Amino acid sequence: MIEFKNVSASYDGELAVLRDVSFTVGDGDFVAFVGTNGAGKSTTMRLANGLLKPTAGEVIVDGVPTTALKTSELARRIGFLFQNPDRQICCNTVREELLFGFKALGEEGPAAEERVDAIIERFGFDADAEPYLLNRGTRQLLALASIIVLAPPTIILDEPTTGLDFRECVKVMDVVRELNEGGTTVIMVCHDMEVVGDFARRVIAMTAGRVVADGATFDVLRDGRVLKEAHILPPQVTEVSMILGRDEGCPEAIAQADTVPQMVAAIAQELQLEGRAAAEAAALANDVAAALSAETVASAAAVVEAKAMLGDAGADGEGGR
Repeated sequence: MIEFKNVSASYDGELAVLRDVSFTVGDGDFVAFVGTNGAGKSTTMRLANGLLKPTAGEVIVDGVPTTALKTSELARRIGFLFQNPDRQICCNTVREELLFGFKALGEEGPAAEERVDAIIERFGFDADAEPYLLNRGTRQLLALASIIVLAPPTIILDEPTTGLDFRECVKVMDVVRELNEGGTTVIMVCHDMEVVGDFARRVIAMTAGRVVADGATFDVLRDGRVLKEAHILPPQVTEVSMILGRDEGCPEAIAQADTVPQMVAAIAQELQLEGRAAAEAAALANDVAAALSAETVASAAAVVEAKAMLGDAGADGEGGR
């Protein structure tokens, strides 16, 4: 558990970059911190893993203030994934990279070797490969694996999907989801609201060094005041469902969808209720999903396309009754 109690912080002793921030991250939580650059997210992460000490208030990890914990003790409790894996990777082979954390903590030995072997097999790594010759996505996975192998109860991710293509992003985040489902606490700084909406269960929005919202992902990313104050946009599928939901005749399941799978399931179910065959309903629903997921499609265009598809489907359904 990580607790911030009325925490303020500064880098020069004068200008506060964090102001009276309080929140608690419970064991097994999956929390995303969102907001523009300069909102205080990275400073919050540095405070959480002990790289920065508060100028006021307390940061408490598992019941102990970070001011009373050594860096090595915090490293055993909290793993940190940098935005750029090249800031984290420092060894000549994949195996050496995965063993590095154990060496730094003075925990080398057969048990460490076994855990490294298991991680290499799990991720399908080439143990003798040179890390810097791997592609960006694989380097990010290696950096993440170098944390996982140490089995910290909490991991902090600083923009884990920056610079990754769609497949690499999904691969990294699926590993993170699996960790969280296994009980690992995940704290993530992320500008990609699609990733936030798909994976985080809770969102803490920040602006100008203070918390402006803390709640369930569904609630925070649909709150117009928060979106405006934190200068963020909702995930594309959330925006579409909100706009469609303004129509009185829109089914509640569609209006409340916050992920593409939820939207697909809701649309498919509605089309079946209108008399569509299951296969045809699923195909139409996936057409809408493709519009929502396409990286090149702007939110406004996706809204127009989704509404058109739903309108066409409804008209055809009426004709077939």
